[in-house]
Order: sequence, then C-alpha cells, then structure tokens
Amino acid sequence: MNKDINSALKDALVLVVITLVSGLLLGLVNMLTEEPIRLQKEQAVIESCNAVFPSEQGFAEAATFELTGYVPSESLIAELSKDGITVGNVYKAIGTDGSVTGYAIEVTSAEGYGGDIRLMCGITSDGILRGVSILEISETAGLGMRAGDVLVPQIHNLDVDHIVFTKTGKTSSNEIDAISGATITTTAFVNCVNGALDVSEELFPMEGGAA
Repeated sequence: MNKDINSALKDALVLVVITLVSGLLLGLVNMLTEEPIRLQKEQAVIESCNAVFPSEQGFAEAATFELTGYVPSESLIAELSKDGITVGNVYKAIGTDGSVTGYAIEVTSAEGYGGDIRLMCGITSDGILRGVSILEISETAGLGMRAGDVLVPQIHNLDVDHIVFTKTGKTSSNEIDAISGATITTTAFVNCVNGALDVSEELFPMEGGAA
C-alpha cells in the first residue's frame, strides 16, 4: 500500500516538475521573442507612414511621425461602422520645421472577401490624399490580392473628399478602376480610404487645417 502511495507521489512530483519547467521555458521564449516582434511591428508602421507621405517636389517633407491620442466621435464611429470600418492609430506627420504636415491614418475594413483589410492612408493638412499602404490583407490569390498592384498606385496625390470605383474606366479624379473579378475587395478598399478621409475632416479643424 505504502509502495503504491509513494509511486503515486513520485509520479505527481514528476508532473509538477515538468509543468514548472515547461512554464519557465515558455516564459523565456516569450521574453526572447516579444521585443523583436514589437520592434518589427514598429518598423512596419514607420515604413507604412513613410510610404503614404513620399518625398516629392511640391509637398512638405514628413521628417517624423508622432502617435496621437485621437479617438473618433461617436457619430463618426457609428457612420463608419455601417461599412464595417474601424479606425486604428493615427499619427501626426511632422515636417522638418516642426509643423504638422498631415496625418497617417490606420483604418480597417472587416468586409474583405478573405478577412480584414487594413490600410494606412496619408492625408496632408490641406486635404490631399497622398497615398495608401496595405498593412494587412488576405484576399484571393490572383484576384483581391492584386490590390497592391491595381488599387494602391491609383491613390496618389488626389484632391478629393471621397473616392468611388468604376468597372468601365475612370473618367474623373475621384474614381479608381476596380480590380476585375474582385468587387468585394475593391469595395472594402474604397470604404477604408473614404473612412480615412472622413477622419481627416474631423481632425483638421482641431489643428486649424483644412475644413
């Protein structure tokens, strides 16, 4: 009887030791990987901010980007949610002279064909849509995944308050050509960009910029 009890206690002790060691190892792995992952994410954000504020003649250069504490108004949140849009981080684009040259606005659509589509949109203080960078997308290969090749290049220095897509060839400055065979992806992309433009309209009066 005692032999059975001792054996059971020994087995229990072994399990406890294994559990403790496993927990320590997992904690160590998390400690070793957490910081590199954080730095990688920060670098991706910096690169996307730079991508949507390209250095070009005629535009103030964005030297640095500063995270704001901006939270959309309840009315804007409700309006954007109708199209499945949420607003993430918003960064001030700071020029070499210290002035605010615009904003890099992170927006996400929950209505992509294959999942969330997350964009960073750059909008200057005078309301010019400088560019868009894709942060996250998981659409169909050969269709929606062509957003980076088909849609992104069309968003460049547009002086518009909203955009629409067309399947018959764009004829105005606020139109972009849709991805053939990927209407859902194109719609989600356009809604993201329009969401960022709506955010900019709320932001600019706070900074004394474009109305």
